[in-house]
Amino acid sequence: MEVFTMVVLIVAISCAAGVLNNYLKNQRIEREKGPGNGVVEQLEELRQRVAVLEEIVTDERYQLRKEFDQLERRPSAGPGSR
Repeated sequence: MEVFTMVVLIVAISCAAGVLNNYLKNQRIEREKGPGNGVVEQLEELRQRVAVLEEIVTDERYQLRKEFDQLERRPSAGPGSR
């Protein structure tokens, strides 16, 4: 192997190792950070939406409307079925 070829090979291997090292370091930093700000904001928004839905479902007027809807959907008996 010629000296020039060996120098080029050593430089190429060194550059590849540097790139791999930086990539792995960035991956580790990202894992240590935890979820990004976007995920935290979405989670908070979903919590607020669930709280609003809980208020609606536990509201007495909602329950009353639901019962009226169920009564209206029942098949009614004809006038001669007494």
